[in-house]
Amino acid sequence: MNRWLLPEAIEDILPAQARRVETLRRALLDIFAGHGYELVIPPLLEHVESLLTGSGHDLDLRTFKLVDQTSGRTLGLRADITPQVARIDAHLLNRRGVARLCYCGTVLHTLPAGFNATREPLQLGAEIYGHAGIEADIEIVRLLAEVLHHAGLVTSRIDLGHVGLFRTLVKMAGVGAEAGMEIFAALQAKDVSTLEILLSGAPEPARGALLALPDLYGGVEVLVRARQVLPAGVTAHLDDLERLASALGDLPISFDLSELRGYHYHSGIVFAAYGEGSPSALALGGRYDLVGEAFGCARPATGFSLDLRELADLAILPAAGAILAPWSGDDQLYAEILRLRAAGEAVVMALPGHAGTWAEAGCDRQLVRHGGQWVIEALLS
Repeated sequence: MNRWLLPEAIEDILPAQARRVETLRRALLDIFAGHGYELVIPPLLEHVESLLTGSGHDLDLRTFKLVDQTSGRTLGLRADITPQVARIDAHLLNRRGVARLCYCGTVLHTLPAGFNATREPLQLGAEIYGHAGIEADIEIVRLLAEVLHHAGLVTSRIDLGHVGLFRTLVKMAGVGAEAGMEIFAALQAKDVSTLEILLSGAPEPARGALLALPDLYGGVEVLVRARQVLPAGVTAHLDDLERLASALGDLPISFDLSELRGYHYHSGIVFAAYGEGSPSALALGGRYDLVGEAFGCARPATGFSLDLRELADLAILPAAGAILAPWSGDDQLYAEILRLRAAGEAVVMALPGHAGTWAEAGCDRQLVRHGGQWVIEALLS
């Protein structure tokens, strides 16, 4: 067995990709800071009860667990940072007003989320706590759109849904928790035949409404159809979606009323952002007021998160080659190196004896002396 072989779906980030990831991380955290979001850095390891509070069964299955040898308690390696940030807001900050928080850190999953997915995403996100109004949801979706734009990606669509709508219909159907989970799974797969079986004994109009959800996706006309086929009990949820879409009219908004990812801890509007050429969602988000309530502090909350490693792979970023400088005691050369570094350039000193290898170290230009001046030229070898 190769002792250097990493576990399945775990990989190193090598220099070229690491540079892209770190460049994007710094830029996006600066964007968050410019909007008033404060950075928090939760621990990688927590007591499992804290990590899973209010997060539902799916996160429990994704969390690695181990026994703390100092206390004997079960610890968890975080699989999602959002519950940690909710804990920080509820128990450490204790603010009466609005808190805008952001984060970026590694999470670990017991299984990859999909084909070719890593089990070690670098999760970046932003959250707003303390405001229950639609204004917070508008701000969060706009911030997400700005993040994707900065990465040079064209947002093809942002799907909106509402978990409250599904919760209301399931309650009207009178089904238990286990049956509700089966209905949820069938809706996510848009498996109408299974839905028909699961809802065979459910009363109307809940049965017809749940069967209609898989077909309620598309443009603004979806809301018109939804008002025609769904019962009056979900009108307030449709109003929320309409208000949000109206405020975001300059973005490629669409609707998917069976979009329920994050159902276990989301409580209201949910959204998924897609980029051109990417079949899977680049970012997921929504409102999760119930998580704060589970921590004993019923603070409204909304936010989004994404895998920064995945985003960096797709991002269109400027080239970032370094300048090679000869090893020399020339004071004029040293002054020029300092000037270039202060201007944001990477300048690498050419240690003696390694001619012809500097391109593999990331150098694409070199400093050459002409007529008593140091000038930058392309690195030819």
